Amino acid sequence: MSTVNKKIKANKSKFKTAEMAYIALFAVIIAVCSWISVPATVPFTLQTFGVYTSLLILGGKRGTIAVLLYILLGATGLPVFSGFLGGIGVLLGTTGGYIIGFLLMATVFWISEYIFGPRLVVSIMSMITGLFALYALGTVWFVNVYANTVGDIGYFKALKLCVIPFIIPDLVKMFLAFLIARRLKPLVNL
Repeated sequence: MSTVNKKIKANKSKFKTAEMAYIALFAVIIAVCSWISVPATVPFTLQTFGVYTSLLILGGKRGTIAVLLYILLGATGLPVFSGFLGGIGVLLGTTGGYIIGFLLMATVFWISEYIFGPRLVVSIMSMITGLFALYALGTVWFVNVYANTVGDIGYFKALKLCVIPFIIPDLVKMFLAFLIARRLKPLVNL
């Protein structure tokens, strides 16, 4: 093997290592954001902020893998979810659909970026579309699990409890993620 080929192979290995390190770092950032609760009329966490920031800085593919890693860490029992919770029970509980919805949102972002390119308008539209896909999946999940464990609850009541209070905070977190990603993305060598 020539010296040039060895250097190219070494650079590819380093790049993959850097990718894996960034993916792991952002999975941890999502976890830390999930532990931060902002007091309000309806308290909310910065979990979605972590997901948005991961996608915007790492891109669709790497960001989606970071979200998947975060969910898998939680599924194994590590306390990475809101309230320092973890385990399959959380994923199968009433809010599990919203956590799984992060992966749906990330996938929408990745597909949009792949088809239309990593442009600002594409990122904005795919984030908003992905957020509403997350809301839809999470709400259907919530209603079904709630009905099986507690009692019947209508979709409108579930939306009032689980979605409507979070729309404005989620859009604000999205805006802040765009601002932060604009500054940090150039510093991330991917």
